[in-house]
Amino acid sequence: MSVLAEADLRLDAGPIDYALLVIYFVVVLGIGVMARRSVSSSLDFLLSGRSLPAWVTGLAFISANLGALELMGMTANGAQYGMATVHYYWIGAIPAMVFLGLVMMPFYYGSKVRSVPEFMLRRFGKPAHLVNAISFAVAQILIAGINLFALAVIIDALLGWPLPVSIVVAALVVLAYTTLGGLSAAIYNEVLQFFVIVAALAPLTIVGLIKVGGWQGIVEKVTDQEQLSAWPATELTGIDNPVWSVIGLVFGLGFVLSFGYWTTNFAEVQRAMSAKSMSAAKRTPIIGAYPKALIPAIIIIPGIIAAVIVPEMAQLKAGDTSSGVAYNNVLPLLMRDLLPNGILGIAITGLLASFMAGVAANVSSFNTVFTYDLWQDYIKKDRPDEYYLRVGRLATVGACVLAIGTAFIAAALGGSNIMDYIQALFSFFNAPLFATFIVGMFWKRMTPTAGWVGLLAGTFTAMFIYAISEPSFGLKWLELPGQGASFLGAGLAFVVDVVVSVGVSLVTRPKPDSELVGLVYSLTPKKDRSHSTTGEDAGWYRSPALLGGGVLALTTVLYFIFG
Repeated sequence: MSVLAEADLRLDAGPIDYALLVIYFVVVLGIGVMARRSVSSSLDFLLSGRSLPAWVTGLAFISANLGALELMGMTANGAQYGMATVHYYWIGAIPAMVFLGLVMMPFYYGSKVRSVPEFMLRRFGKPAHLVNAISFAVAQILIAGINLFALAVIIDALLGWPLPVSIVVAALVVLAYTTLGGLSAAIYNEVLQFFVIVAALAPLTIVGLIKVGGWQGIVEKVTDQEQLSAWPATELTGIDNPVWSVIGLVFGLGFVLSFGYWTTNFAEVQRAMSAKSMSAAKRTPIIGAYPKALIPAIIIIPGIIAAVIVPEMAQLKAGDTSSGVAYNNVLPLLMRDLLPNGILGIAITGLLASFMAGVAANVSSFNTVFTYDLWQDYIKKDRPDEYYLRVGRLATVGACVLAIGTAFIAAALGGSNIMDYIQALFSFFNAPLFATFIVGMFWKRMTPTAGWVGLLAGTFTAMFIYAISEPSFGLKWLELPGQGASFLGAGLAFVVDVVVSVGVSLVTRPKPDSELVGLVYSLTPKKDRSHSTTGEDAGWYRSPALLGGGVLALTTVLYFIFG
């Protein structure tokens, strides 16, 4: 990666920093070894035996999302677009996480499916199942590559290793503990990684604010005051008209991309499926929503600070690219300029923990879908459980190898801001899947044929929008900078999927009602969607609805203060 060679991103780490890294890696691998003892079946390896408490799955739920998407992508967005980046949290996450917990988890958990594609199999049949399983597997390998690329950037900044070497080393560490302990190892490491990540990023915010003179200092030093306001976010969307920019945010990000990601992305949903009860499963994404609402303080604020106090970043903001840095380099630059030894070691460990959590989430969800939804259903049926446990471990190895390859795709297409590439992938894979899910869950007339035809139509629509707007392809039919092309692609993918699904359903045969119980809202008895309120699930403070209302109220207050 040329910017790493041109810019001075090398971190001046000392012995204490390296010692902290070594201790962290020993603990991570130790968790993998201990988790291995509880793995005796494929369900243990791939879904933790559905035995974990809500607080563990809730923290793992949010930690699995704290990969390159959060740290590298959102800090880059903070530096480039300012406070508008909060939309990815307060509109683009919290409502969808609450919806997942209250509305969709009863169907996922109650039906006892082992994956999101398996839910598609029961609702729509094999063609839709196969399309979803393949597209999901491809998406996870591509996103794992993004996390590996981000992890390699940090290793390169720390040790000066070439990018290819850094990518391979990063993959091997993740491979070691996920192969040993499966999903349990990944989840317990994600809980540890959550606290390590917070401990790593909080000093950047605190020291940065002190150096810049507090929030008032930021207000005085930011030349473009629009970057301190969340609305109308015209730079973020690439849409000059403020009204259409807001519509693009609310519909493209707040509805389609957000609900598509949080409610159908098995890398996240898998954490809730591993919970020990229906109540715990419903609470999992809602518990994760509380830290999600507050994380902008340690993600976005450092990005804004970097654009003010880091010389190379200030140059880039002014349009001068001679320093060779990109917005993706915000965190290494801040760490280089702000943190002393010891604290630097904690920050480096936090970054590595974050990207490892992201890769592990992608790999652990990939091996489940590959083993159950592809290998078992279409290649080798009716084998002993030990066979599928072995396939799951081999799929973990294969996923890491493939992710090494896609890391170089991320390096090529990530450009200055890797968030642009990530949002494009979400518009391909999550937006149309959400359309298929939401129509199929609330309209019993939707047919199996419509399930896979609509999904393909929506996916190809989003890919087409990306192709005509991405400069790398040379078409340049659509000039839409920022992440506006992804918002547009996601919105059109959703609309096309819905229209095609309805049209195809009207001319094809639906499933009988008897086969849709537990899969369609109107045909599922309320008792089957309800959770226990006794024993470990008792107490008003464990009410999913109350917790969901609380985090929505918190988000509203935050918008009034900072929006």
